[in-house]
This record gives sequence, structure tokens and C-alpha cells, in this order.
Amino acid sequence: MDTAAIPSVAMVLAAGLGKRMRPLTNGRPKPLIPVRGRAMLDHALDRLAEAGVPTAVVNSHYLGGMIERHLADRLRERPAPAILHSPEAEPLETGGGVKHALPLLGTAPVYTINADIFWLDGPVPALKRLAGHWDAERMDALLLLMATTRAVGYDGPGDFHMDPLGGLSRRRQGEVAPFVFAGLQIVKPELFAADTPDGAFSTNLIWDRAAAAGRLHGLAHDGDWFHIGTPDGLAEAEALLARDGFQPEDR
Repeated sequence: MDTAAIPSVAMVLAAGLGKRMRPLTNGRPKPLIPVRGRAMLDHALDRLAEAGVPTAVVNSHYLGGMIERHLADRLRERPAPAILHSPEAEPLETGGGVKHALPLLGTAPVYTINADIFWLDGPVPALKRLAGHWDAERMDALLLLMATTRAVGYDGPGDFHMDPLGGLSRRRQGEVAPFVFAGLQIVKPELFAADTPDGAFSTNLIWDRAAAAGRLHGLAHDGDWFHIGTPDGLAEAEALLARDGFQPEDR
């Protein structure tokens, strides 16, 4: 794959309150909770470095000072990717967080990554697979999706249906859908600036508009993916990874 297709900037969403992870988040933000000895935020940044993404914009709110200090320590050991901070005085949710960071993101398509997820790549790293499937002529957003039947720790009804060409549609009320959003996407930043609320809003607003225009697409993840939303989910992920011999430097 042509590495020139890889976005040069990623937005790493690390500003959530992590309420469902209490009491583990009483004294630290959820992205700093370790999985197999390494913070979830570091796992995400390591994947960006491996993919050749030079710059990561990291937002923060809850215990944001801890995140900034953690990243300063990280940069002394691992200078890539370069880190730009986007602190939020109040919670802006996923869409509002990206909109707040637009001056740092530029105008070209960017990755966004939830900093509180954990995945293992298949034969080709997920970030490179997304870049290889991205088509700006047809897409406004390309989401990495996980089959709900293979999502460790996830027991919800799913998010999306996907047609044979990768087009996405929402799960209707009362339905179940075969795919859940895996926390990674490529998206056009201008979508967050055009007719969007000031303050907090969800990226769901952007996705719904893209879906209505036939420009929301998905790619099924071909590796493992762990839903770490609660302390029990973390314990399950740790047990499975230990059983499989995963080490923090494994890719």
C-alpha cells in the first residue's frame, strides 16, 4: 500500500469521564488504565507511530493534567508521533472535541481514535487497511467495524449494517445489527465545522448526515478487538491476552 495515502494527523479522543470504569477512574483518566502493563493511550499512539502518522492531537478534560504529564514522559522515550494538546474546559463529547481541535487538525482527512479501546491487528495493521480503502471521492467517513459475534466483552445490539460495497446504515430501534464501531475511523474534518453545534455534540451527528448522503462507509476488522468499558471487561481482556501470551510490545 502507498504510505502517502496514510493521513498525516490523527485525533486521539482522551477526554471522557470513564464513569463506567469506576472505581478504577476515581484517581486517573480511563485512557491511562493499563492493559498488559501499558496505558491504553500508549497502545493507540504506538500504533500511530508504526503506521507512520507523524502528528497526534490528543484532547483531554477529566484529570487532563495527568494525561499531559504522561505524554511528556512518553515523548522523552518515544518521540513519535509528535503530540499536540487540545484541552477542554468542559466535556465536548466526541464531535465537539474534534470541532474544538480543528485549528490543529488541518483540512485533509484525519484518523480519529478512541483512546480507551484496545485491538490486535490482523495480517495488515488496521490503520493501514483503513488508509488503503479510503476513497475521498465516495466517502466522508470510513469506520473500522467489529463483528459483534467476535467482539470480546461486548454484549450490545450493534451499531451498523454494511452492504456488499461497504456502505453503512444504522440499526433501527428494536433491531440488532452485525457490526459495532471499533473506535477508529478516517473522516473529513470539515464535516465538524459545517452547521454543527457550539459546545458538546456526538460524532453520531456527522455519521447520520454522511449515511443520509450515501457517503458513510465501513471496513470489517480482521483482528481481535476488546470492549473495555468496565472493570469486569478489563479483567476479561487481561485474562484472554495473558492466555494468548500477549506482551506490550507485541503487535
